Amino acid sequence: MATQILGQAASKPAAVFDVDERTFQAQVLERSRTTPVVVDFWAPWCGPCRVLGPTLEKLANESKGAFVLAKVNVDNNPRLAQMFRVQGIPAVKAFRDGKLADQFEGALPESQVRAWLKRVLPAQANDPFGAARELEDRDPAEAAARYRLALGQNPDDHEALLALGRVLVLQGEAEGVEALRQVPSGTPQHAAAQAWLALAEFFGEARTSKLDALKAQVAATPNDVDARYKLAALLARARQNEEAIDHLLAIVGRNRAFRDDGARKALLALFAALGDQDPLVAPARRKLANLLF
Repeated sequence: MATQILGQAASKPAAVFDVDERTFQAQVLERSRTTPVVVDFWAPWCGPCRVLGPTLEKLANESKGAFVLAKVNVDNNPRLAQMFRVQGIPAVKAFRDGKLADQFEGALPESQVRAWLKRVLPAQANDPFGAARELEDRDPAEAAARYRLALGQNPDDHEALLALGRVLVLQGEAEGVEALRQVPSGTPQHAAAQAWLALAEFFGEARTSKLDALKAQVAATPNDVDARYKLAALLARARQNEEAIDHLLAIVGRNRAFRDDGARKALLALFAALGDQDPLVAPARRKLANLLF
């Protein structure tokens, strides 16, 4: 049951509400054209749902209209769960402009949920971090400038520091490594910063290599694990993560001892950098476990 907001003015829409098969179209898909809607697929018997639910409700109420939270009881709405391929609960899906924008599964801690929301919500005019996130793919130099602006406003914004390091590492800039090293231990961002430092070293393996040449070499000689390793590095740096993961898994299967177990270590760094909420991570972890055990 969605949290009730006592004393709420009738003119102010609720930030948290229940939806069902009858109301989903209007309250989620149509509403998401003007306001992002986060949908929490849950059930009363689900322990992790009782952990995550209050966190989502708290963040929705704190967001001041940046997004709203729709709660779907999967026991009462099995067709909605089937339609959106809910395999396990809690399952959280964000909708923007009438379409699914992003999702995660499982009871993530609040810090990871906040980071996920920063990624899926549109940037506010006074939010340099959000604006930078939306610029990363099309204009990474401008994204880096925005992250620097966010750090100028708040030097203790470790999320912005991590993001700046990530963007610069993907561009091959040495400054990115220095930014990542400044993320303090004991912060929620430290583990991800360490993962990106490992990836920076991984990317360096193919600094002088050409993507097309490596693809041709791997196609001609599939057992050339050195070429495959360098190809995976280039693909990961280009954010073609699914293909990079496939090549690293292939190396683990062919020659785990290569580069002192380097492919497995690169996979673990990539998993940590992407985060457990990324849909690529869970199936790739299972494939890696099958290869190892």
